[in-house]
Amino acid sequence: MTASKNPSEQVFVVGVGMTKFEKPLTKEWDYPDMAREAGSAALDDAGIQYQDVDAVVASYCYGEPTSGQRAVYELGLTGVPVFNTNNNCSSASSALMLARLLVLSGQYNCVLALGFEKMERGLSQRYDDRVSPVKRHMDHMVALGAEPGLVNPHLNTMTSDVIKLFAYAAKEHSDKYGSTFEQCAEIAYKNHKHSTQNPNACLRKEIPLKRICESRMICEPIAFAMSAPTADGSAAAVVCSRHFMESKGMQVKAVEIVAQQMVTDMPSSFERSFLDLAGVEMSRQAALECYRTSGLTPRDIDVLEVHDCFSCNELFMYEAMGLCQLGRGGELIDSAKWVNNKNGGSVCRIGDRWVVNPSGGLESKGHPIGATGLAQCAELVWQLRGEAGKRQVDGASIALQHNFGIGGAAVVTIYKQYKQMLYAKL
Repeated sequence: MTASKNPSEQVFVVGVGMTKFEKPLTKEWDYPDMAREAGSAALDDAGIQYQDVDAVVASYCYGEPTSGQRAVYELGLTGVPVFNTNNNCSSASSALMLARLLVLSGQYNCVLALGFEKMERGLSQRYDDRVSPVKRHMDHMVALGAEPGLVNPHLNTMTSDVIKLFAYAAKEHSDKYGSTFEQCAEIAYKNHKHSTQNPNACLRKEIPLKRICESRMICEPIAFAMSAPTADGSAAAVVCSRHFMESKGMQVKAVEIVAQQMVTDMPSSFERSFLDLAGVEMSRQAALECYRTSGLTPRDIDVLEVHDCFSCNELFMYEAMGLCQLGRGGELIDSAKWVNNKNGGSVCRIGDRWVVNPSGGLESKGHPIGATGLAQCAELVWQLRGEAGKRQVDGASIALQHNFGIGGAAVVTIYKQYKQMLYAKL
């Protein structure tokens, strides 16, 4: 049962929008174009104008300072404050969290969270004349026993190091708990099949399991078809107070953020575990805090969007989000069953309970890192409204989002359908 809240402590998502995610350099557009499309869609979804927005939080990683300001010029010039966030792959979830906190402060009634990214084909580090924010992580990875150097001569250092970190985490999980390459391939198969029902996904193609297993090995045990592609795109969410929501008659559109937490690197991140260096314990702590503050449990969750930058990380998150005991993530994907929904599509259930990454996840939807967390938010809002089309999880009323950026920030958010009668006596 969700803990009761004072109405002044309630924050809602009332509008979401996103572009289709595209492979980098395949479409002639720039970040203002992306932001205009996603931001306008979110405002239209909420049924408001940009003039109704009190503040903006913009997220991106590949761009100059104040790119957020330039992006929202496409929506209007109203003089409202614009905050820019950069937390690597969790930048957009960080923007959503800051937007929520701005509303909770009481100073702002309506805040637009807007994420966008115009990327290169791989991850890159812009500056070589100062300390890299992830150098300590990558040095520690080698100290733990990872092979130094590039995993592939065609990859740059940043891309190589990120792949290597998750590959060694997957090996550690396999050595400790017996998870297999085939189980991670099954996750990739699930996500690619889900993506065929998502018009916004970058890759919309079911890939046979055998072909996933035989795809080019990038860094054992991570194969090419188990990896999220970089992408260009944008996503946005309109976040507001209960008073604003009710004054605009948005009850039908409203989805409540009932809990949210960010955890950054802890001492355990730099101890003896590749898994914790890759953010597993940070993610677990963020989830535990969300369950504590919301009064919910993992069994209350219907649908999840988790950060599957590689399919092995989704397996780790089954455990970190509390869907199963430590070491049992492989067994959870072994339980997968495809079920038909009322809209003529199908979704994959694990543990006879949860649907994870019905959007196709990062592996298929694509990963414009400054927009990913808000794209996850949009998917879950559509799911809770019953607007997800053929990928709809029937009866979904509570959703969980997990987003992770190395360096580090793990953000977990829990959403709940808004039912006006629940608050009639408050």
